[in-house]
Amino acid sequence: MKKVTTLSMIIMLMNITAQAQGNNGFPVQITIENGIIEGSYDTNTGIQKYFGIPFAKPPVGELRWKVPQPVEDWGGVRETKKFGPRPMQTNVFGDMKSRSDGVSEDCLYLNVWTPAKRNTKELPVLVYFYGGGFVAGDASEYRYDGESMAKKGIVTVTVNYRLNVFGFLAHPDLSAESPYKASGNYGLLDQHAALQWVSKNITAFGGDPNKVTIAGESAGSISVSMQMASPLSKGLIQGAIGESGAGIHPTLPPVSLEEAEKTGLEFAEKAGCSSISELRDLSTRALYEIYNESKRFGFPIVIDGYFLPKSLPEIFNSGDQAQIPLLLGWNSAEIPGGAFMMGKPYSEENYIAAVKKAYPEKYKEVLKLYPHGSETEIEISATALASDRFIAYSTWKWFDLQRKNSDKPVYRYLYSKLRPPLKDENLTPGLAGGTRQGDPGFKMPEPIGAPHACEIEYCMGNLHLVQEYAWSPDDFKVSRTMQNYFANFIKTGNPNGTGLPEWPLAEPKDKNPPVMIIDIESKMIHASEDARYEFLDKAYGNN
Repeated sequence: MKKVTTLSMIIMLMNITAQAQGNNGFPVQITIENGIIEGSYDTNTGIQKYFGIPFAKPPVGELRWKVPQPVEDWGGVRETKKFGPRPMQTNVFGDMKSRSDGVSEDCLYLNVWTPAKRNTKELPVLVYFYGGGFVAGDASEYRYDGESMAKKGIVTVTVNYRLNVFGFLAHPDLSAESPYKASGNYGLLDQHAALQWVSKNITAFGGDPNKVTIAGESAGSISVSMQMASPLSKGLIQGAIGESGAGIHPTLPPVSLEEAEKTGLEFAEKAGCSSISELRDLSTRALYEIYNESKRFGFPIVIDGYFLPKSLPEIFNSGDQAQIPLLLGWNSAEIPGGAFMMGKPYSEENYIAAVKKAYPEKYKEVLKLYPHGSETEIEISATALASDRFIAYSTWKWFDLQRKNSDKPVYRYLYSKLRPPLKDENLTPGLAGGTRQGDPGFKMPEPIGAPHACEIEYCMGNLHLVQEYAWSPDDFKVSRTMQNYFANFIKTGNPNGTGLPEWPLAEPKDKNPPVMIIDIESKMIHASEDARYEFLDKAYGNN
């Protein structure tokens, strides 16, 4: 008994010692527009961290489905040392690792990491929007952690925004009560409110409100394209980074207000609610369950005449978008070829049949652009076609629109680093960029390129926070390269810098624009397959 007690005391002392060694912070306070907040100053890194700062009133009760409202001032000191709740969502992708304080409608919080010393001023600012298809996501995820970017001399901000039915429902009643007579887009308006907050408050963190770059991946990248297009936000941003995605058909494009209202009305009727007031009266749990039972994958972005007056091609072609430097790209194998093949084997017969079904009148042209000489070539072509249709084409179109309708520099990349193996063979990669429990007896096909979302922890310098993969020196090399490109761009509007391969900007009329291949040995090439995107441009009617 005595031995057990002694052992317990030793373990307890070891835990206390470990906790003491791991706690390297002391409290720090700053004054922002609404009052005093208290974060922590990490003496190991020199980085100050402020988590869970409210940037709008909780969108609950009568504020459900309303434009975010300004935060009320508070007295005393507000502690901001832990992440706020993440927006209402189910575990849609099963591979997102959150550090948030639960799930809640009360979710409009942001996080700041700053390297500023007591006299530091005018640091560049990065505001990062998470991905997740506008149905899931969280600003507290490890992949988005801002400390590594802060160490590069950048004030880094991650932002929560409303999702799914809570963030994107449009309805005739909502439009009628709105001062601008439209509805929907509340999640995007949350992002805009966060940008307004940054403009008013970031100087307190040593940041420059006139040097703000927005960035995001997937739905976050779509968000960046939308904020660039919005007349509300374009004056608040001085640079933009897009990782795989733009809100251009067929990738979550905006719909008309009439269509969005019809969708919302049908949802309400199936929920047994004849008015928006009845929907507002539902508890969080009831609305959450009704939405999940509907099996909907979110609600569309809306051309509302307020946040978004027209489609992105119309806005960019008229030159009404933010005239700012843009860095963007996509991954070499965004989605497996099986998505286009509908799970069938990569045989010539199956591939041709799939192409004919998708493009009955233009299949011969498609087969030339995406050739099929062998099973290996079919897999490559099916992967390229699936990826282009999913998200690569829309990103290309954004790239093409900006370079042709702006005199600001545009830089394009193709992220190509294959993932290392997982440490745990029972796990499998997920579509959102994380991992999930694998299905017994099922083996995922070996990737032939870099899949969707896998670049996030590389560009943000966060490999060390993502423990599931067996990172190698090559992975850390790629991460240094990509993060340095991003950091340089955030600071200067140009990704180039000492020790990096030269990355030329894309000229408006260049038929083979420069593309930076980001890999173990990063290098610039000239695009050789843009004919694919020009074909899809006509097929989708965006040209």
